[in-house]
Amino acid sequence: MTVRVLVGDIGGTHARFAVVDCATTPWKIDSERDIEAVVPDFASALRRYLDESGSARTPEAIALAVAGPVTAGAVSLTNRRWHISEAELRALGFKHALLINDFAALAYAVTALAPGDCHVVGPDLPGIDGEPISIIGAGTGFGASLLAQFRGRALAVATEGGHAGFAPGDAREIEILRVLARQFEHVSIERILSGPGLENLHRAIAELNGRSAGPHDAAKIVANAATDADCREAISVFCGVYGAVAGDFALAHGARGGVFLAGGIAQKIEKTLAQSSFRSRFESKGRLSGYVKSIPTRLILNEKCAFLGAARASLEFQSGDGRKSNDCE
Repeated sequence: MTVRVLVGDIGGTHARFAVVDCATTPWKIDSERDIEAVVPDFASALRRYLDESGSARTPEAIALAVAGPVTAGAVSLTNRRWHISEAELRALGFKHALLINDFAALAYAVTALAPGDCHVVGPDLPGIDGEPISIIGAGTGFGASLLAQFRGRALAVATEGGHAGFAPGDAREIEILRVLARQFEHVSIERILSGPGLENLHRAIAELNGRSAGPHDAAKIVANAATDADCREAISVFCGVYGAVAGDFALAHGARGGVFLAGGIAQKIEKTLAQSSFRSRFESKGRLSGYVKSIPTRLILNEKCAFLGAARASLEFQSGDGRKSNDCE
């Protein structure tokens, strides 16, 4: 088994690479690089990483956590015009090549997180050991996965839950949906819970308030929330919808082991999220409110979680414990 794995966390904005040495305890991560420059395709990004990392020995195994559905060992990224395949990676000289959905990689890693790797959002609850865990997160897009656990067995399951339809929870959100429905044929969760989604939300709120939104990107909306009423409402609605959606996934997955939040946006608004309606909306599930009230919600802070999950998946697939089809949509 190859215990040194070249790993990647490939999304719509960043292409991060590193090497994980799985022979150490804890696993050692080195040669980290974030290829932020504009490159035409994945192969160019990988070549740039290998040139910049200066590693004396390239690992025989590569495992990439990718933002999109993996089918038959290939992926076309949802928010970037890149196509990657395991066959292409093997042609580049890797003995073992694995593509795995980025949120499935987080699911492989989440049970190994240390206490300091997460912050509690809402009440500090233990969850139930061995029960399913949901991982969701807003970033360039909205990702969702499930760690299905039953009687000592576990399987990470990728989903495209971020493209499920947005369900408004109050009159204001119904108004927002009506505005967005004029622009999008399908108003998905991702159209609100993502960086571009926050911008959509801000524009809709500004329109409803009779104002022009202006060219506000997500970072500026977050930065201006303390002084700008439209930005403040956009963040407030974002947090509430996030909580409602988290509760929906908890119910859909039976996630009595917990719901973990990933993605960069929640980290940037952590204090606001904790003080918002996130948790009350999470628990507001009618006859099943008692069910979700016992489920912990935690924010993942460890930015290397996808690396660790990709490496773990690589080892499991090399050993024959994984099935290449388990990440296909």
